[in-house]
Amino acid sequence: MGIIERIQSWYLSNCNGDWEHSYGIEISTLDNPGWKVIIDISDTCLENKLFKNIKVELNETNWVHCYVVDGKFKGYGGVENLEEILSIFFEWLNDNTPCNS
Repeated sequence: MGIIERIQSWYLSNCNGDWEHSYGIEISTLDNPGWKVIIDISDTCLENKLFKNIKVELNETNWVHCYVVDGKFKGYGGVENLEEILSIFFEWLNDNTPCNS
């Protein structure tokens, strides 16, 4: 399954007639240029799961910063790092650490 199908599936799995009215996923661009990914994790199994902040800066166009704050996974990266940001989210989701709902 590709990364787009995976994010669609995760979103659908959390849609319950209520969650999607308050929460969701935002993918947008930055002006430096780059990507911003905000994924609401409130009221999901990820809400209380520990996330280790990630900060990788290889050069001006190849960098990633990911962290969780205020019930949101926040990922920022260079113009070619969108798939990497989403992959970091799914690695965290699928690691062996318990996911509590």
